[in-house]
Amino acid sequence: MSIFAIIFLQKTQPEFFAEYLTPIINPIGHRPLILHNAIVLRYKLFLRRIYMDYSKMTIVELRALAKEKGVKSTTTLNKAGLIAALESIGGGEEKPAAKEPEKVAEVKTLYTEKTRAGQTETGVQYASRPQMRQPEHIQRPYQSRPQNNYAQNQYSGQGQTQGQQPHTRQVRSLTSEEVKQNMIAAVNAITSNKEMALSIQQQFLALGTNGDIASLDSGETKTGILEVMPEGFGFIRCDNYLPGENDVYVSPAHIRRFNLKTGDIIVGNTRVKSNTEKFAAILYIRTVNGKYIKESLERPKFEDLTPIFPNRRIRLETPGENVISMRMVDLIAPIGKGQRGMLVSQPKAGKTTLLKQIARAITENNPEMHLIILLIDERPEEVTDMKDSIMGEKVEIIYSTFDEAPENHKRVSEMVIERAKRLVEYKKDVIILLDSITRLARAYNLTVSPSGRTLSGGLDPAALHMPKRFFGAARNMREGGSLTILATALVDTGSRMDDVVFEEFKGTGNMELVLDRSLSEKRIFPAIDLAKSGTRRDDLLFTQSEADANDIIKRTLSARNVEDGVENIIKIFKTFETNEEAVSYINKQFGDKKLIR
Repeated sequence: MSIFAIIFLQKTQPEFFAEYLTPIINPIGHRPLILHNAIVLRYKLFLRRIYMDYSKMTIVELRALAKEKGVKSTTTLNKAGLIAALESIGGGEEKPAAKEPEKVAEVKTLYTEKTRAGQTETGVQYASRPQMRQPEHIQRPYQSRPQNNYAQNQYSGQGQTQGQQPHTRQVRSLTSEEVKQNMIAAVNAITSNKEMALSIQQQFLALGTNGDIASLDSGETKTGILEVMPEGFGFIRCDNYLPGENDVYVSPAHIRRFNLKTGDIIVGNTRVKSNTEKFAAILYIRTVNGKYIKESLERPKFEDLTPIFPNRRIRLETPGENVISMRMVDLIAPIGKGQRGMLVSQPKAGKTTLLKQIARAITENNPEMHLIILLIDERPEEVTDMKDSIMGEKVEIIYSTFDEAPENHKRVSEMVIERAKRLVEYKKDVIILLDSITRLARAYNLTVSPSGRTLSGGLDPAALHMPKRFFGAARNMREGGSLTILATALVDTGSRMDDVVFEEFKGTGNMELVLDRSLSEKRIFPAIDLAKSGTRRDDLLFTQSEADANDIIKRTLSARNVEDGVENIIKIFKTFETNEEAVSYINKQFGDKKLIR
């Protein structure tokens, strides 16, 4: 590009010349090709800047323009970021026509000189360059991003020139007291319950939520069990204690501030979900385990509670229903709150039926207890039958069928035991019916990292740790509350592993109820082996007359044929409708005599 083209641009496009060409002519000099490319690029930037055509500019052109406008870190921004940065400083709005620059007298001198190559070069030399007034910079009005949704500041720099202060319209910021009052009014609009409103207010104040609650609240209330991840955040699981698409994200701030733990049942409202979010996030919590958030801060840790022997009876005998099996369990192997019991059974001995009868008796006779039925590696039809048979406000049936992965069995069991611990921390009485602990140990054997040792039957010793931790959580608390676990264990299945699992757990329980398949094959129900069944420290649960009757039955069964003894006892229970009458009869009629002659 010749010097004459530069002169032409100076006269026809003075604004372009002053702003875009003056900074590059001196450094580049008169090297034609470089100067031509620079001028073409600058002229494109000039035209596109006037007509707000950022979208058609290349990223190289956008970076050059952004650099001139003072945008920092232009090389780290993508095209969309560059456009946003340019628009935020007002570079994309049409400018008013620039004033004609004041011209100064030009003195031109033609000169001729010879180069070293012997060629003659002719040019124009200026005595003085025309001085151009810098164009007025006009910034487009923009709206600042609201720092909170109570006040929104607007700023307009229209008409601002160099050396002038921007014209601003200030909006008074709300004081902390006004923000608090607005938040309280919004919370009161959510609920009319004063205690719940106070609980929600405490959450917003503790977390520093200053936004417009009404605009953040989706209005959708979610209920589920909390699972805290190792990273510190958590999810509310809404589907059978397992991950699902309806899970709700809980921030680490919520978990730390309000002492939330895995196993807590959370009821809360979610934030408005954006298109980029996979899970909805919790906005505020209504209740934790049916209590307000304040109580979760004051609860003790489960591990800090003091375990004692069970001393409060769980009555299985239902008035008006002559269920022989439950009456026999009450008299032979009584169950207390905090009991750690095993139902030892061979296949097809009636353990599932007995488990359902126990669950039904607990819901009817002990409605204050929270019942959790955990079915591991079970048949789907058994799950449906259990759901249809056992219903109640405080009944939960959690399951993982045999067609699911062992990881699901493991995850469900861990969530259930954590759920029970959280309830005990609130001094609740909880009972878990597990079917079966043998299948749970098998699941852990498939998922645990190999320890390098193997027990008989292919069982890894490390696989027994978590099932023992599960079973060992059962205890009666001196401070209040209890966790009772009755777990079934399979024996004589033909698998050496099942027998090893039973032997490992045999000494950990404080109550055993043994079923005998030979009795069931003879159609003697309930098929309870009365001689092998019993409870440790049953003196804390029995009355004196019940203890005497229990001694008579045990002495008789140890001396004579078990099958005949069971049949005779069943006849006595069928004769009398209540255990009180049966106990009185046994003590009066037999005393030191043998029950079976």
